[in-house]
Amino acid sequence: MTGTTPSMIAVEEVIADIKAGPGGAKVAAFFDFDGTLIQGYSASALIAHRARNFELGPDEFVRTMLASLGGPLDEAAFKDLMLQGIRGWVGRTDDELMELGEELFAKEIAGALFHGTWRLVRAHQNKGHTVVIATSATRMQVQPMARELGIEHILCTELETEQGVITGGIAGRPPWGEGKAAAVREFAKRERIPLKNCHAYANGDEDVPFLEAVGFPHPVNPGSNLARHARVCRWSVVRFKTKRSQYHPVSLARTTGLFGGFAAAVGVGTVVGVLTNDSRGGVDLATSLFGRLAGRFGNIKFDVVGEQHTTHRPAVFFINHQSTLIDALVTSRVVRRGFTVVAKAEVKQMPVLGQLFTLADVAFVDRTNTSKAISALQPAVDRLRRGVSIAMSPEGTRSFSPRIGAFKKGGFHMARDAGVPIVPIVIRNAGEIMWRNAKVAQEGTIEVVVHEPVPTANWTKGDLDEWVPRLRQLYIDTLDDWPGTVAGKKWSAAIAEALAVRR
Repeated sequence: MTGTTPSMIAVEEVIADIKAGPGGAKVAAFFDFDGTLIQGYSASALIAHRARNFELGPDEFVRTMLASLGGPLDEAAFKDLMLQGIRGWVGRTDDELMELGEELFAKEIAGALFHGTWRLVRAHQNKGHTVVIATSATRMQVQPMARELGIEHILCTELETEQGVITGGIAGRPPWGEGKAAAVREFAKRERIPLKNCHAYANGDEDVPFLEAVGFPHPVNPGSNLARHARVCRWSVVRFKTKRSQYHPVSLARTTGLFGGFAAAVGVGTVVGVLTNDSRGGVDLATSLFGRLAGRFGNIKFDVVGEQHTTHRPAVFFINHQSTLIDALVTSRVVRRGFTVVAKAEVKQMPVLGQLFTLADVAFVDRTNTSKAISALQPAVDRLRRGVSIAMSPEGTRSFSPRIGAFKKGGFHMARDAGVPIVPIVIRNAGEIMWRNAKVAQEGTIEVVVHEPVPTANWTKGDLDEWVPRLRQLYIDTLDDWPGTVAGKKWSAAIAEALAVRR
């Protein structure tokens, strides 16, 4: 191999190799955190938080900046930098720091997840591998993401405590450089895992010893020194597209266009609906315009598989929920016309928004009385019986990652009560385009699969209880093996079998 650029490999190729390789817990996959599992550095969120709260001293700020500009640190220099950084935490409890970690995860760190790395984690988990996060970051920075991704094992910089209170010291050797490689070797010895069968993923120049410790090293968006080493060692590099900053002028312009397309569509639809005295026609015009205009203005394209299944009307369209605006854009592009959504009853009382939602024929439901949750869905059932479809998320709330959350039964009940089918729509990467807390949208292609509708007519309670986990598994299987061809075939067979039993 010649030149200065190491060979490139697509995520799909790595996943294919994982699937073809051995399974079981005696194969481990070690993932670096900053720059590998997430874009950027989790410490940035922590430093920004401390700066906002006037906890960051000028000496620490200067030392941190000089360290970031000075190239890779050796192990001693890294430990010294860490000790300087945790001085401000002395006297705080471990519980307080973990609470801060949860807050930073929800507000910032979760949105930095590389969806490509998430897919690699899922591939290893599906093979039954032992998945480990190996990082020099502290537990407060890493543990919330590990929980979200279902990763049990964490090798990280542990802070010294006395009776649950931070002392300002570091417990043991920080997993940095040779220290990370040593932590991995120790973990593998303890778990009796042969490292020659293991995978490691990392981006940093200091991670060469870590990657060399395993049989299958995978540099991810590598730094310059790691890239040179990868070329020499003939390691194939995996690269993920990075998101532009929320302050980048292109990002701001794109997001302005996205919201502008939404506002224009709503405005045109409202005017047409009022002038023609046809609110449903106005809503359909607004949604179809939004699907076309906003995508073009925001430079967002669509790759839709199974779009023919959206012709079943009326129906309850289920969409996995990551991004309110992008999910709405997908719905408008894929379903287009003849649908509405469900909203909390109190939204109806909100100025302007309440009036717009009323014009849009939104089904307002009262969710305050859980004992009458099923009867509260009647407004949505009434619309379905009138021929208007419902688009909703079976998860109820937006997720922090592409992971599929628990499915609520409300949408299943309304479909059964109205006697209409449920159409599963699986979105692969809405969070990459615009995460739940993001202020700007990224350009790209949203990938969507529409699966065969499942009929709900004559469902019993037992049928409903059976299909809730079955439908959730369809979403999981589709994301794990995109575009879910195998999952779709199994789904179609299950529907055919259920219909045959009824006959």
